[in-house]
Amino acid sequence: MSKIIVIGSGFSGLSTAAYLAAAGHDVHVYEKNESAGGRARQLKTQDYVFDMGPSWYWMPDVFEKFFADFGYQVSDFYKLKLLDPSFDVVFPHGETMSVPEKYSDLIRMFESIEPGSGDKLQKFMDEAQFKYETGMNSLVYKPGLSLMEFADLDLIKGALKLQVFSSFRKHVRSHFTNPKLISLMEFPVLFLGAMPQDTPALYSLMNYAGLKLGTWYPEGGFGEVIKGMMEVAKRNGAKFHFNAAVEKILVEGNKTTGILVNGEKIDCDALIASADYHHVESKLLPESYRNYKESYWDKKIFAPSSLIFYVGLKTKIKYLQHHTLFFDEDLELHSVEIYKDPKWPAKPLFYVCCPSQSDDSVAPEGHENLFFLMPLAPGLEDTEELREKYFKVMMERLEKHIHQDISEHIDYKKSFCVKDFVSDYNSFKGNAYGLANTLLQTAILKPSIRNKKIKNMFYTGQLTVPGPGVPPSIISGKVAAGLLLKELKS
Repeated sequence: MSKIIVIGSGFSGLSTAAYLAAAGHDVHVYEKNESAGGRARQLKTQDYVFDMGPSWYWMPDVFEKFFADFGYQVSDFYKLKLLDPSFDVVFPHGETMSVPEKYSDLIRMFESIEPGSGDKLQKFMDEAQFKYETGMNSLVYKPGLSLMEFADLDLIKGALKLQVFSSFRKHVRSHFTNPKLISLMEFPVLFLGAMPQDTPALYSLMNYAGLKLGTWYPEGGFGEVIKGMMEVAKRNGAKFHFNAAVEKILVEGNKTTGILVNGEKIDCDALIASADYHHVESKLLPESYRNYKESYWDKKIFAPSSLIFYVGLKTKIKYLQHHTLFFDEDLELHSVEIYKDPKWPAKPLFYVCCPSQSDDSVAPEGHENLFFLMPLAPGLEDTEELREKYFKVMMERLEKHIHQDISEHIDYKKSFCVKDFVSDYNSFKGNAYGLANTLLQTAILKPSIRNKKIKNMFYTGQLTVPGPGVPPSIISGKVAAGLLLKELKS
């Protein structure tokens, strides 16, 4: 039995801890914050429970697979609710599209907006399903250490169908011409951190995940998923240490021997870093043991940061779904202001989550729980004045949409932005979602999951394979654990 340290308790850290503990090792997770979850922590007040980060539960099969690996079901830890409609999209002039949960209804909706698009949607989704099943059953579990991993006959045969080298934007526009349908189909790649024209068409698998497999909600919020994964790790023997920021990774020769936490040396036989990759390399490791120089990180394309508000209301809202996307301004302009010409947006798009529409446990009776999120270029100036300016913009547009004045009913409000991503998660430039999934940052072109100079150290999370998002982070933890277990046996 080896003593293994895991730095960080986000989804990838919990995942890797569970797999390593189940393999019989003495696993210790060190977390700088006071609770587990990383970006998926919960903020609890006297009256409200806010998910601080992830709120879209897509790819339910990935969660099921994780729990099944330990002999459990998702339902052993939390209850899922299928949302119908899946979400609303608000377009200019107050027009709203409610995206139905049933796929047959979705086809009818497409056909009503653009004649002939129902059949095109079916063709698009058939291709997306192939990409999803190939991707989720094969590609995402590859550690990205060698091109030879992809020398699989079935993968080679299906390479053209995967459309790795095609543009997502061109792919969508080859099927649909209506601007609303294009916006609906392009929106999922915003979670991948790049503009549609810079994202491989492979990622239409996200359309299949979101529009065909459904949008789910874990009752009690994403914190329940964190609790469930942590419980699995604990039942297998993993131990958790909170308020324990790692100050240094100790290395002798080509092996890590331990860490420094609050001035105390803690020995280990191996280590997996689930904390921010750049932070681990630049702050915790001696320079000679780093995989990459600072210039490497400066050239990388990062996913957006976000301006987030957690708001409690002492009144109910009639006309608001669980998820609402405000695409009532120019998507292209806001995207340019994130990726090409970084600045605070002139006319921002944003997202509102109202989980109290689906879950009575997250707000008192007669109250609502609101989560506002506005994507933002990482590394921007972040002041209270700017935060408040954009809160007013978002609130005014929400009030217009719901035909209701709610500002005077706010009884709780807290913001979270670039500075907080840096201070709470050591996030590079305050990014919220990790590394953008562009073609030149895919698979073997991502930061390596293995430390090339330290035999018993690996990385996991959204800055390495397979990429950003909750399901990929869970998978990343499994992949990293598998590689370390092989190393320990060698």
